[in-house]
Amino acid sequence: MKFKVDSGLELVATVWGNENNPLIILMHGGGQTRHAWGSTGEILSKSGFYVFSLDLRGHGDSDWHPDGDYLIESYKDDLISILNQIEKPASLVGASLGGMVALSLASDLNKRDMVTSLVMVDIGLYPNEEGSNEIVSFMQSGVKGFANLDEASDAVSAYLPHRKRPRDNRGLEKNLRLKEDGRYYWHWDPRFLEDRDDINRETQKEKNTRLAKNINIPTLLIRGALSNVVTQKEVDDFLTIIPHAEFREIDKAAHMVAGDRNDIFAKSAIEFLKKIK
Repeated sequence: MKFKVDSGLELVATVWGNENNPLIILMHGGGQTRHAWGSTGEILSKSGFYVFSLDLRGHGDSDWHPDGDYLIESYKDDLISILNQIEKPASLVGASLGGMVALSLASDLNKRDMVTSLVMVDIGLYPNEEGSNEIVSFMQSGVKGFANLDEASDAVSAYLPHRKRPRDNRGLEKNLRLKEDGRYYWHWDPRFLEDRDDINRETQKEKNTRLAKNINIPTLLIRGALSNVVTQKEVDDFLTIIPHAEFREIDKAAHMVAGDRNDIFAKSAIEFLKKIK
């Protein structure tokens, strides 16, 4: 499904399920696409939900912003525009960047009627700096592209040594673009990484903490046990600011929880979402 949002960009989503069922919006992490959720959308739909897996602006098959506008507030505006078009409130399930977008909308006192519940996937009030920098380094390493799928697979395997390397690299094609120069590039706008040095981490964390205190809807924080983006400190901070939140830890999973343990992740999300369905 395609959406023309208020900014004029066209965003793309994969959709599963019956539109009369409760709505779930899945939002991927930075540098990923809607395919990062694997079979999660299909599993959720079979459990009685209407599911949209969204390519955020600048990612996957969605438009890149002409001026490189990839602020959290801009992603939030896109999400509001989409929910207005669907005309029903949603449970927001966000991983990393997608979680920050979900948190931003869920904490907006003027938009309380848009969000029914919140699932944060390996992201707290703000990512651990060391873990976040490691992700950015990996993303930057592929900006110049790869000669072939094997080279891209080597890069992923080096970054995710805990994950068994697939025998077939064709699944990577969903996250790569083959350009005229014959090289494969990640399926996102490189400008997404620009201006990171201009972000005051402490100021942003303070802002997110202040906003998170507004959240009174059912909330679940899911952490990959091997993650260095959400450490115990980030978990403690999150549960202190949102004390009614539930917490699940997925064994043998790192930051990309759904990709590492899709079956276990989906089960945890379904158990939580069905309680509030």
